[in-house]
Formats: sequence, C-alpha cells, structure tokens
Amino acid sequence: MAPLIPTLREGRVSIRPIRLRDARALERELISNRPWLRQWEATLPNAPLSVDVRSSVRNLQANSRAGLGLPFVLEWDGEFAGQLNVSSITWGSLSSATIGYWVSERFAGRNITPTGVALATDHCFFSLGLHRMEICIRPENAPSLRVVEKLGFRYEGLRRRYIHINGDWRDHFCFALTVEEVPAGVLRRWLDGQADEQAAAIPPVDRARAATPLKPGS
Repeated sequence: MAPLIPTLREGRVSIRPIRLRDARALERELISNRPWLRQWEATLPNAPLSVDVRSSVRNLQANSRAGLGLPFVLEWDGEFAGQLNVSSITWGSLSSATIGYWVSERFAGRNITPTGVALATDHCFFSLGLHRMEICIRPENAPSLRVVEKLGFRYEGLRRRYIHINGDWRDHFCFALTVEEVPAGVLRRWLDGQADEQAAAIPPVDRARAATPLKPGS
C-alpha cells in the first residue's frame, strides 16, 4: 500500500502533499522564476522544454499511489514557496530514495529548503523505515550545495552526465545519509548545531573533473 503523505512543520516552514489545485500557483511560480530555475530543471531528452503543469502534478500523484514517490509542496507561512519530491523510492533490501527540490527566488535565504529536506528525510527514516536518502546536485548549483553542507549530508562522488537538465546530460555530485548516522534525526541535529558540514566537502580532484567536459570514448 502506498504510504500516506503527511503535512510536516518546523517554525514558519511546512511541507504538505501536492494537490491538483496547486497547479495554478505552481505554474505561476515556475513562470516568474524561469531565469532562476531553468538552469536546474530536469528535462526529457528529445522532448520540448515546455511542461504541462497539471499533467505533471497528476504524474507525481500517480507515482505516489504506486509507492514510488512523495510529492511535497514547500510553504512559508502557508504560502506556496516551492517543491520537494522524494522519488525513486525502493523498498526491501535497498530501502532508499532520492530527494530533489526547488524554492522560489523571493523565498531564498530563509532556510526553507534545508528545513524541508530535513523534515522529509526524517519522515522517510523514522516513519517509512527507509535506510538511505540521496541528493544529487549539479556542480554549478551553489545554493543546493549549501543545503547538503548545512545538513551534514556525506559526499559520495561525482556522477558524469548523470541527469538530463536544461536540455543536456549534466554531471552531478552525489550526497547521502543513512539512518544510523542521524539517530536523533536530521532536523534535530541541524538545529542543535551538530551537523558536520565537512562531511559534504568535495575533493579538489572531483571539482576539477566536473569542470572538464567528458569526451566521447573517455
């Protein structure tokens, strides 16, 4: 049975299930934040860059009903601020999932994203029983890299041409946590100032590799 998607809060930040009626607010934010978001948006190879927002929401909900994802809306004081998706949920011997997110530019700098990521990760660990959570980030995406630093996600390596973003295959740095690393929870560890930001440190060799385009045959 697909897990229920809760509403979770910490201070002025909340994450809640996405609804079809969010499509209008979602489309408005995507359009107004186009220059801010487009360089980080996942795309489909050989497909138009335009997105049918209502269909996208329906697909997220269908994925959730299949037990493969948890699509959340990020809110600030109850106002739509962005999205956070737990995707690629795998049960059984792997028990893992991946987190992706974006926040509107006008809400940047309010710790909405790290709070949402921490809430979602703790829910996956302690309510759903997942063992490992992963976040993959483009090397150029400094704000997202700061999120994993704040929360103490552990750097695991460079994945070359890993995800199709903004019209091409892009390299990503991979970060992860397992439940054993955060016995009191990701949120509590961060709020208590106990997260090890150095865990997310990227070795210079990987930064250099990411700055060098992968050549055919290499």
